[in-house]
Amino acid sequence: MSTNKALADFAAALVSGSIKVVDLSAPLGPETPVLYLPPEIGKNTPSVKVHEISHYDNNGPFWAWNWLELGEHTGTHFDAPVHWITGKDYKDGTTDRIPPKNFVAPVCVIDRSKESAANPDYLLTVDSIKQWESEHGAIEAGSWVLLRTDWYKRNGSAQAFLNADEKGPHSPGPTAEAIEYLLTKNIVGWGSETVGTDAGSAGGMNPPFPAHNLMHKNNRYGLASLCHLDQLPAKGAVLIAAPLKFVNGTGSPVRALALVP
Repeated sequence: MSTNKALADFAAALVSGSIKVVDLSAPLGPETPVLYLPPEIGKNTPSVKVHEISHYDNNGPFWAWNWLELGEHTGTHFDAPVHWITGKDYKDGTTDRIPPKNFVAPVCVIDRSKESAANPDYLLTVDSIKQWESEHGAIEAGSWVLLRTDWYKRNGSAQAFLNADEKGPHSPGPTAEAIEYLLTKNIVGWGSETVGTDAGSAGGMNPPFPAHNLMHKNNRYGLASLCHLDQLPAKGAVLIAAPLKFVNGTGSPVRALALVP
């Protein structure tokens, strides 16, 4: 099939609805839950603030617009390699320098929603990934791998979404060994439905926060606070996740979209 015909067929499928566009992003605004760090670990990102410039009034009679205050890693967002110290030296590791072809890729969705419902501290293991591969086929190079936990359904409440107590946050995520295994597959990146790409218990792992540490060490990307992964097949969808072209950006809120046949 020629490239021109492939694109024409793709466009026709979009118009006809035989390819569905699924929004994987959470609403972004002042109520968006943001990551909380204990003061001894680091400084926190502020909540989103929206400032009105004009609204069809004396400040601008024919137009409405706002200016925003928000962190790069707020809401559904993209983590660039330079976000972590292990990826700080990649010349193409900032949001403005990542090759744009990397923003569009096939996606593998590992459904562990039942396990996460039973145990909010659920950790994805290598054995669990291999079990998924035995059912759905090997994870191909150049794919995104996303962990479906249905955690996004907690997004309406910051308390439920962050799920922290005196012992720390409790949310599902990968083991360090799982991330190491996925890297042998030469994937594009790793994504989750929780506030960050790591489990709530990841600070105590070796290395700490392995999804960040190891993915970015290998010039790979992260996606956090994804939604509606329950509308995606295990394989066969295409993910579009393009960060804003912030100069020297460490990450960016995104409108992540999946194309689903």
